[in-house]
Amino acid sequence: MKQRLLVVANRLPVSANRRGEDHWSLEISAGGLVSALLGVKDVDAKWIGWAGVNVPDEVGQRALTRALAEKRCIPVFLDEEIVHQYYNGYCNNILWPLFHYLGLPQEDRLATTRNFESQFNAYKRANQMFADVVYQHYQEGDVIWCHDYHLMFLPKCLKDHDINMKVGWFLHTPFPSSEIYRTLPSRSELLRSVLCADLVGFHTYDYARHFVSACTRILGLEGTPEGVEDQGRLTRVAAFPIGIDSERFKRALELPAVKRHISELTERFAGRKVMLGVDRLDMIKGIPQKILAFEKFLEENHEWNDKVVLLQIAVPTRTDVPEYQKLTSQVHEIVGRINGRFGTLTAVPIHHLDRSLDFHALCALYAVTDVALVTSLRDGMNLVSYEYVACQGSKKGVLILSEFAGAAQSLGAGAILVNPWNITEVADSIKHALTMSSDEREKRHRHNYAHVTTHTAQDWAETFVCELNETVAEAQMRTRQVPPDLPNQPAIQQYLHSKNRLLILGFNSTLTEPVESSGRRGGDQIKEMELKLHPELKGPLRALCEDEHTTVIVLSGSDRSVLDENFGEFNMWLAAEHGMFLRPTNGEWMTTMPEHLNMDWVDSVKHVFEYFTERTPRSHFEHRETSFVWNYKYADVEFGRLQARDMLQHLWTGPISNAAVDVVQGSRSVEVRSVGVTKGAAIDRILGEIVHSKSMVTPIDFVLCIGHFLGKDEDIYVFFDPDYPTESKAKPDSGSVSLDRRPNGRPSNGRSNSRNSQSRVPKAQVAPERSPPSSSSGQGTPNSHHDWREGSSVLDLKGENYFSCAVGRKRSNARYLLNSSEEVVSFLKEMAEATAAHNGFQSSTADYMFLDRQ
Repeated sequence: MKQRLLVVANRLPVSANRRGEDHWSLEISAGGLVSALLGVKDVDAKWIGWAGVNVPDEVGQRALTRALAEKRCIPVFLDEEIVHQYYNGYCNNILWPLFHYLGLPQEDRLATTRNFESQFNAYKRANQMFADVVYQHYQEGDVIWCHDYHLMFLPKCLKDHDINMKVGWFLHTPFPSSEIYRTLPSRSELLRSVLCADLVGFHTYDYARHFVSACTRILGLEGTPEGVEDQGRLTRVAAFPIGIDSERFKRALELPAVKRHISELTERFAGRKVMLGVDRLDMIKGIPQKILAFEKFLEENHEWNDKVVLLQIAVPTRTDVPEYQKLTSQVHEIVGRINGRFGTLTAVPIHHLDRSLDFHALCALYAVTDVALVTSLRDGMNLVSYEYVACQGSKKGVLILSEFAGAAQSLGAGAILVNPWNITEVADSIKHALTMSSDEREKRHRHNYAHVTTHTAQDWAETFVCELNETVAEAQMRTRQVPPDLPNQPAIQQYLHSKNRLLILGFNSTLTEPVESSGRRGGDQIKEMELKLHPELKGPLRALCEDEHTTVIVLSGSDRSVLDENFGEFNMWLAAEHGMFLRPTNGEWMTTMPEHLNMDWVDSVKHVFEYFTERTPRSHFEHRETSFVWNYKYADVEFGRLQARDMLQHLWTGPISNAAVDVVQGSRSVEVRSVGVTKGAAIDRILGEIVHSKSMVTPIDFVLCIGHFLGKDEDIYVFFDPDYPTESKAKPDSGSVSLDRRPNGRPSNGRSNSRNSQSRVPKAQVAPERSPPSSSSGQGTPNSHHDWREGSSVLDLKGENYFSCAVGRKRSNARYLLNSSEEVVSFLKEMAEATAAHNGFQSSTADYMFLDRQ
């Protein structure tokens, strides 16, 4: 059974004319792109798009729908206002110029009803209208291929409707560098919408690279060789150079009508070399530059004055736009001046046509041409160059091609590449092409002809659809490895039915207040660096902390002052610097550092961090008592990565070459800390202190651990997991704390199998006397007259009452996933409200929860 392909483009490949109230005449386009998309092997393709006409009445819409169905086309009906704001406005007035490096129009030149915001809203509405039609015809397993800048918002609409849809998006224009693209007001929203697609395609690697760069620099996402990664989800980005239906052009040359045209043109231009330009009369096509270069060639080579002719086909576009009217007048003026200067009574050097040619006449013109001139200032691919090569099987003419056209990457070896802005260079290239030896022409043509005839439009379409299917299959494999979302209600029910609960919460990106950066490069650095507790969490946290059966720990890499400032008012335990410092409820800070911790490396590492901070704008480093963190989140992405690489080389070859330290790399940070300083390693010591301090005898039968932790600190998830096999404990060294190590390097939780843990009740064990760890800050130390391991012995966990949850990290050792701090807030609110209702103190707990809102 054939797979169904829904091709979604702004325009249908038809011309529709209404012949009556319920009758339409249709003319299907015969372009190579149409035959490629509708002729993909083993695929049943249908085309969804706008028919290009306004059909306000239902009778006309039904009749046009029936007529189009016979052509395997499905219409989207857009009203005049939507077309005005969406198509003429946002697409052609904003996106198209920007993508071709012409910049954005001045806001003051737009009417009050056609400003950026109103046009973008119309753009989103139109994309949603396309999506609604897709929903009506979509069947499970269909491939949906969205085309071009008109439908950048469509992938998001489709994925919001059904996350399992197979969605690809392809851009037929250039994609600008991130420095150009970032001027677009709606830049972030459009990028994120496109990233909802499974596969994003471009004509060339350069355009794909620009897109990935925009995602990393503007959105702060991770660019990889495969594409763009966002919290574990990968959007594949690749180059798929489009081609033409070369067989169609080769067959056309055998037609009697084309042969007749060839004979006429050969006779008409006998004794003269024919140069050809075929372009839309557009800003980006470089027609004035081409004609001026031809004038310079004639000036410097008088012997060619009567021996060469330039045929320029300039197809009019957007004739109602003042800028295009001005361009038309400019071209006509230059052509008239050159013809008046170099022409004779019987011949002129430039033949300029302000109209298109039919297919047969165009093929004949390609066939008799000696030199084709394609001088685009910026072009997605430019298939004129492909068509010319396909028709040159016998003549083997020369192609002069702009280096700013996408075709320069595929035909660059056989063509003469030029910078169209350099008039002298183009003039010299014209002379080279006209005087080129037959051997060189043969070699150049052979190379280009082989590419054009093998990389066809149908191959392009089949490759994209195949890659999309493979990308979706690979994504499904990765998705199976992603933890499922946290089941809120089962977690809360287990929480309510337990007798002694332990909640371990991270801080940064878990309980913090979100900072809206509106897609600005690097975000709002000052606000983001100042960690603040989410204001909506104060009530729920207070309610949970006051529950006598619940112990709450905030475990963070931040220093003590940050935790004091944010959580000082709560009846909870605080663990700073990955658990190396601990503050009991309403108590003083103490250290939990192992006494053998070596900090001799601090000064030398500090010098390295200071060096790179000074040389990396907008980077900063935090000097904590047990670690250093260098953060380049707000610096230029690519420069920051280079600096981070250099920093690691400096560290490994110098300060830490023989030091007992770990280097922990985040997505935009480098941290140096002593070996063994992890949240998982610290939690056993912290639990021991909690058990001793609270004289805890009731086994802990519920643990919730939520955090946005680095991979190094995810050993805390495994520590509590009752389904993770434990190994026999190593004997602790006398006078120091020793952690069991598992084969994978993670610390053991130091407890026996959970099935036997129900009978385990902590006893008053006495550990060997030990001297307190040395500290320059004068903080206290935990009571040394209890076993540091008695914390893990009080755990009584089974699989159903342990919930580990990663925040925003889809590649994790945690059992479950929450996507953002907002989801953490929502879950903790639910838990606090359920606690209040369960305990029968709903009114008093509500006072706790809403006290801060008054």
